[in-house]
Amino acid sequence: MAQGTSVIVSVSGIRGIIGRGLTPELASQFAAALATHLNGGRIVLCRDGRPSGSMLRHAVIAGLTSAGCEVLDIGISPTPTCGLAVRHLEASGGIQITASHNPAEWNGLKLFGPQGGVLSAAEGKQVQTLFESGVLRRVAWDDIGFITERRSQMEECHRDRVLQLVDVTQIRAAQLHVFLDANGGAGGPLGRRLLDSFRTNPVCNACHADGCFVHPPEPIAENLGSIRALVSDAGADVGFVLDPDADRLALIDETGRYIGEELTLALAVRFRLGRERGPVVINMSTSRVVEDIAKRFDCICHRSAVGEANVVEKMREVGAVIGGEGNGGVIDPRVGWVRDPFIGMGMILNLMAETGRKLSELVAELPGYEIVKDKCPAQPERLPALFPALESHWPDAKANRLDGLRLDWADRWVHVRPSNTEPIVRVIAEAPSASAATALIGQVKARLEA
Repeated sequence: MAQGTSVIVSVSGIRGIIGRGLTPELASQFAAALATHLNGGRIVLCRDGRPSGSMLRHAVIAGLTSAGCEVLDIGISPTPTCGLAVRHLEASGGIQITASHNPAEWNGLKLFGPQGGVLSAAEGKQVQTLFESGVLRRVAWDDIGFITERRSQMEECHRDRVLQLVDVTQIRAAQLHVFLDANGGAGGPLGRRLLDSFRTNPVCNACHADGCFVHPPEPIAENLGSIRALVSDAGADVGFVLDPDADRLALIDETGRYIGEELTLALAVRFRLGRERGPVVINMSTSRVVEDIAKRFDCICHRSAVGEANVVEKMREVGAVIGGEGNGGVIDPRVGWVRDPFIGMGMILNLMAETGRKLSELVAELPGYEIVKDKCPAQPERLPALFPALESHWPDAKANRLDGLRLDWADRWVHVRPSNTEPIVRVIAEAPSASAATALIGQVKARLEA
C-alpha cells in the first residue's frame, strides 16, 4: 500500500483528502489505469453525494474516455447499485467515486470488474502497478470514448430485484414502521423507495443524497446518539442507518438501543438459511454468531481474509447462498457480488414479519457475545515479529495466518491485521463479555506499541 499523509493508493483503489492529496490529475490517471487493465470497453460510473464527487466525476470521465471507454453514468447511486449495473448493462467494469465511511474531506475511487464485484487483490495490484508506472492506454482523437446517461433506471432495477427476493405481502401485512437515516449519503433515495414499496410508512432522516453529513459518517455507536433518540421518538419498529456509499447497514431497535452492524449479517443469515440451506462465508473479523446460526441450520460457515473481494471469491468457490462482513455488509449473490444493505433491510423486515417478533426479541434469541474493535497507528512491517510473540504468549489458542493473525479459543478470539484502506493496524476481539474482549485487545496493543 503506497501512502502519504493524505492519499492512499492500494489494491482496494485510491482514497485521499481533497485538495491535499487526492487531485483530479490522480483520479484521471487512476481511471485510465483501470481502463488500461480492462482494455477499454464500457465502464459504469457513479458516485456518492459528497460535494467533491462532481469534480472527480469530470476527472474520471476524462481518464476513461481518453482510453476509448464508453462511460455509462448512473449518477449518485449506492455502491451495490454500481455492481448490479455492471452486470445488468454488460459492462467491462465500474468505478464508484466514494470514500465510504471516511469524513467529508475525503473521497476516492472504488473499482469493479466485469462480474459486478470489486476487483480482487491480484487485479487491484495490476491496476495499481499500471497507475504507478504511468504506462496507460490512450487513444487517438477519432477513437475517444463517450458518455451515456442511465441515471434512474438502475435504482429501479435494484429495488425491483430486492422485492422479488422477499415476501412483500407478508411485510406489508405486518404494518411495520421504519426509521431510515441515510446521513446525506447515496442510499437515501433508494432506501426511501424500497421502504415505501413495503408500505412501512418510513420516517426518513437526511435522505437527500447531497453529501451533507448530519453526524460523523461511520455508522458506529458513538456517532449515532442523536439518531437513537429519533428512532424511539418516532415509535419505529426498527431503525436502519446507512453509511455514505450505502454498502453498510447498522441497526437500532424499537427502544432506541444501538444493535450495530455485526448482527445485521447474523439476522440476514438466519432469514436466508430458513428459506434455503447452503454454505455461508464470512471474513476473519466477523462475529462467531454467524457460525452458530449456520450450525443451527446444519450449514457450513467458511471464513475468508478480510475484504469484500476475498469474501466474494470464497463465496463463488463454495457456492455460498449468503455471505458478508461484520461491518453491516450482506452479500446475496442473487442480487450481486457487493455488500448490499437493501436486501439486508428486506430480509430483516421479512424476518420480523414472519416471526411476529420485535427486533429486540430477535436479537435476544441470538448467542451472546461482545465484539470490540480497536485500531492503532503502527507500521505494518512490525507485525511479522509480533505474530510469533502473540502465539507464544497464548499457546493454548488456535492460530490462523490467513489474514494477519487470528487466535481462537472455545468462546473467544482476537484478530490482528493491517488495514487495507488506512495506515493503521486493526485489533478486533470477541468474547462472552466486553471486558474480556477489551482485555485481549489490551494485551495485543501493549506488545504492538512496546
